[in-house]
Amino acid sequence: MEENDQTPPSEEMQSLTVTPSASSLSNPTTPQLLSLEERFQLVRSVGEECIQEDELRNLLDKKPLPICYDGFEPSGRMHIAQGVMKTINVNKLTKAGCKMKIWIADWFAQLNNKMGGDLKKIKTVGEYLIEIWKAVGMDIDGDKVEFLWSSDEINSRAHEYWPLVMDIARRNKLPRIMRCVQIMGRSEQDELTAAQIFYPCMQCADIFFLKADICQLGMDQRKVNVLAREYCDDIKRKNKPIILSHHMLPGLQQGQEKMSKSDPSSSIFMEDEEVEVKTKIKKAYCPPQIVEGNPCLEYIKHIVFPWFNKFKVERNPENGGEKIYESFEELVSDYESGGLHPGDLKPALAKALNMILQPVRDHFSKDPKAKDLLKRVKGYRVTR
Repeated sequence: MEENDQTPPSEEMQSLTVTPSASSLSNPTTPQLLSLEERFQLVRSVGEECIQEDELRNLLDKKPLPICYDGFEPSGRMHIAQGVMKTINVNKLTKAGCKMKIWIADWFAQLNNKMGGDLKKIKTVGEYLIEIWKAVGMDIDGDKVEFLWSSDEINSRAHEYWPLVMDIARRNKLPRIMRCVQIMGRSEQDELTAAQIFYPCMQCADIFFLKADICQLGMDQRKVNVLAREYCDDIKRKNKPIILSHHMLPGLQQGQEKMSKSDPSSSIFMEDEEVEVKTKIKKAYCPPQIVEGNPCLEYIKHIVFPWFNKFKVERNPENGGEKIYESFEELVSDYESGGLHPGDLKPALAKALNMILQPVRDHFSKDPKAKDLLKRVKGYRVTR
C-alpha cells in the first residue's frame, strides 16, 4: 500500500479551521454587545494557562462560532469543581459566543475501570452528571451546549474515528504516550492495562473528531492537549487546537492537590446536605493569616466570587461586624493581616456554598428521575 505520512486519515478531520467572516452579525448566537477584546478577556479568564493567546484572539476575530470541548468520565458523584466551576466556565464561553461540546466519556470510563468497568452503571452516572449541570444553572438554552456520549458518537462515525486514533498511535512512541497517563489519574509508575495505554490516543483523537477549536479542560489534561498540537505539526496542519486549561481546585485537607471522590472529606459534592457542607468546611484546612495552600480561600476565589461577585462575612459587632468584600484581593489583605479570622470566614464560605447548591438539592429531592439516579449512584462503589 502506498504511504503518505503528510496526509491525515480523513479529510473530514480537517476541523479547527478559522474561516474569515465578513460580520459576526451573520451568526445570531454571536454576542452583539461584546467587543472582540471583551470576548477575548472573558474566554481567557476561564484558563489558568492558554496556549496560545494570539491564536485565541485570531480565532474569536475570524470564526463566528468557535467550538470548545471538555470531557468527563462518569466515575461517581460530582464534586463542586466539576459542577459549579464547570458551569461558571461554560457560561462564560457561551456568553462570549462559543459553542460548548461536553463529551460524556462512557467508553473512556470503562477503559479506565471506573464503576468496575460496568458500562450500564457508567451510563447511569453520566445521566446524573447532566441532571446536575442543568439544575445548578448551566446555560443550555438553544444550541449553546451539546452533551455527547462517546459510545454513541464513535459508533455512528467509526469510519472517521478509528483511522484517526490509529494514525495518532503510529506516529507516537510509547514513552510519549506514557507521559500522558496523568489524564486518567494515573502515573507512569502504575501497572497499566493495555486499555489505559490506548486511552491517550483516543482522547487526542476526540479533539479532532469533535472539531474542537478550544480544548477547555483542567490543567491535569494539559499533556494530551499538547500531544494534539504536536500531531498537527506531524500532519502539517496549520490551525492547532487552542489549549485553555482551567485551575484545579485542591482538596479541603492540608496538602491535597486535588479533590478525590474516594475521600469524601476532601471535597464538597453537588448534592451534599446543608449540614454536610458546614461540617466539611468547619474541618477544612484554613490556617490563620496564611493564603498559600489554603483551600478555603481557593473556594472563595474560584467559586464564590465568580458566582456572587462578592463575599459576605457576618460577625458580631465586637468582632468587626458585617463586612462585604467586593474583591478577592481585599479579602486576602484582611486575611493576611489577621483582620479576618478563619472562625468567621468558614461559616460565611459554607453559607455561600449552600446558597449555590440549594437548587441542586431541590431538584434531586423533587424530581423523580433525578432522585432515582442519585440513589443508584450513591450505591455504586467507586473503583480505580
